[in-house]
Amino acid sequence: MAGENSIRVLPALSATILTAAALYFAGGIFAPVAVSLFVMAIVWPLQKTLEARIPRLFAWLFTLATTIVVISAFAWLIAWSFGMVGRWLLANINRFYVLYGLTTEWLDGHGIFVAGQLGERFNVLSLVRLFQDIALRINGLVGFALMVLIFTMLGLLEVGDFRHKLQSFRHGMNADRLLEVATGIARKFRKYLLVRTGASILTGLVVWGFTLALNIELAAAWGVIAFALNYIPVLGPLFATVVPTLFTAAQFESWQMALLVFLGLNVIQFVIGSYLEPRFSGSALAISPFVVVLAVFFWTFLWGIPGAFIGVPVTIAMLSACELSPASRWIATLLAGPPPDKD
Repeated sequence: MAGENSIRVLPALSATILTAAALYFAGGIFAPVAVSLFVMAIVWPLQKTLEARIPRLFAWLFTLATTIVVISAFAWLIAWSFGMVGRWLLANINRFYVLYGLTTEWLDGHGIFVAGQLGERFNVLSLVRLFQDIALRINGLVGFALMVLIFTMLGLLEVGDFRHKLQSFRHGMNADRLLEVATGIARKFRKYLLVRTGASILTGLVVWGFTLALNIELAAAWGVIAFALNYIPVLGPLFATVVPTLFTAAQFESWQMALLVFLGLNVIQFVIGSYLEPRFSGSALAISPFVVVLAVFFWTFLWGIPGAFIGVPVTIAMLSACELSPASRWIATLLAGPPPDKD
């Protein structure tokens, strides 16, 4: 019996490894397709509603134009906020050198003789290079966004026809089941984005108000960064917490103030991300926190920044597919998170 189970597991394991390798090496194609499918699932209801009132071509053009405007506005906000932070960094780089010197002196004074070794690997210029690397990566996403736009543009033209093609299959039950699953996944995508957007807006506003109340410079930029990066679970909030803390330490030349900001931002992220957001997302989007972390790192490894953004939706789709078959339903049950407390 054990030998038979091993024989069954081995092909599945091999198929998983080969699929992951294909997704990695062909990420230049699969990543924009995955993001495009996600975008189409979000905007298709708008186009479908418009098609009932205006000609199909005009409905498609309006939907496409709306999508471009929203994505462009989001990209502009990101570029503006990181540009503000980058310019402040270059104009106040001496503050970071002072902070670095004070930190090194404090470590040496307390018998922690690692400052010299850290200095060989990290210095203030490392922070400058970090923001330069971020700027290069954001610029590199322009070509990726164009591919997503092309796939989305062509896909929206064929969504309705694809539905009719499936319904024309001889095995009508299978086609209906497939449509039901696709519709359910798209509905989960829209709910995920709606909840994530609401949480991101709230996070951005609270972070802006918190930093403004403490007279921290770049309060608006930190709010926008917190809003934008909240779409990337785990990694986004981490970046939006650590970086403002470092800049606060440089501004006030005080680790006490930096600690206050660090604790405050963590409380904000925890309350909104771990308490409010699960209550609004409901059990349909409940995923184990371990699976969320694994998904973010796994898809980031495969596809970079787009993978970090699309990782959780892809995982939601995979778990939804696992619910179809009794043989794989246990996977969805095992990886699902606890339902949110409604009390």
